[in-house]
Amino acid sequence: MVDVLLGLQWGDEGKGKIVDYFAPAYDVIARFQGGPNAGHTLYVKDKKVVLHQIPSGIFHSDIINLIGNGVVLDPVTLKRECETVATFGVDYAKNLYISERTNLILPTHRALDKASEVLKGNDKIGSTLKGIGPAYMDKTGRNALRVGDILDKNFTSQYIRLRLKHQKLLDSMQFHEDISAWEDEFFEGVEFMRRFKIINGEYFINEKISEGKKVLAEGAQGSMLDVDFGTFPFVTSSNTISAGVCTGLGVAPQKIKEVIGVTKAYCTRVGSGPFPTELHDGVGDELRKTGNEFGATTGRPRRCGWIDLVALKFACMINGVTQLVMTKADVLDAFTELKVCENYNINGKLQQQVPYQMAKLAIDPVYTSFKGWDTDITETTSFASVPQAMKDYINHINGYLGAEIKYISNGPGRDQIIPVL
Repeated sequence: MVDVLLGLQWGDEGKGKIVDYFAPAYDVIARFQGGPNAGHTLYVKDKKVVLHQIPSGIFHSDIINLIGNGVVLDPVTLKRECETVATFGVDYAKNLYISERTNLILPTHRALDKASEVLKGNDKIGSTLKGIGPAYMDKTGRNALRVGDILDKNFTSQYIRLRLKHQKLLDSMQFHEDISAWEDEFFEGVEFMRRFKIINGEYFINEKISEGKKVLAEGAQGSMLDVDFGTFPFVTSSNTISAGVCTGLGVAPQKIKEVIGVTKAYCTRVGSGPFPTELHDGVGDELRKTGNEFGATTGRPRRCGWIDLVALKFACMINGVTQLVMTKADVLDAFTELKVCENYNINGKLQQQVPYQMAKLAIDPVYTSFKGWDTDITETTSFASVPQAMKDYINHINGYLGAEIKYISNGPGRDQIIPVL
């Protein structure tokens, strides 16, 4: 069976650490969507490392790591990332596999991404400018180059044809970007990738399942950034929800068992887009400062606010979440009052549903207040030792969502996890 671990908010929920925590129980860790806009932060030997494309099980020598067909892959980023992983003494080539159907991000995709944001002006969506959106557009437009193509002797010719097509688009947008240095890096990255195990990913993953191997599908971004169900148009370009596992790895729905949803104890968002519980005051600043809320990929300061249970319940529903992990609970240690949003006030009417077009509505969050625990929980190892105020907070969230928090992360360390028994 396949278990799924994914984010339930707008990304940055701390999924990397949680995958790393669960990894020893699995034989295969597989990324099923997204691109190098992901930033999964791990602490290995007390050193911080951020993974953008490689699955978060890479630091376990006996675990297979698969980059699935639903991912868009940048050879330049992959090469740099592998070089970083190698500094920890990891033989990345041993256990890293790449599906031949995985789509490639080209230098011109990055240029198109930048051009698109420039043309949007004040309506820009906050793209990370990694070329991800244009790469997915080429996938749906049936123009894309895929990893399996780099093994073809005519790959360079295929690349040139697609680059010329992109150049015509850039010319029509009156946008110029010198990509010569990017191209040099790209082909170095392609050459580097040829040493990897490039495989038929869907047969590979299903064979592992048939052999009784345990698979963990690792999601990127978050459910509220899903291209269909997120806060459109301020979303990513892939299906970030559990259904994306089926198309992103080539596994049937009945093969999915547990869906582990990750949420912060509060909310953050990077870039533009609706964020009903965003705080523009000292409390928001304190959450950002205490939680070190700056993008792992971009370094951009994250927007911060109280936890949004309306959006979180929606995410639990569309993912079929079976258990929850709450991260960064320790960030709330010093707050004397906590709030949770349980209703949206839209035009004077209360509702507990995420509306179709959040970006065009004035949403006033309706809060329930809780007493903070005002206790340092970073050394806590058992739920029995958790302050009662924190238990009240957790239990209330469980009751609202109809799904239970089974693990609480109380710090960035690999061992700072409290199982809720």
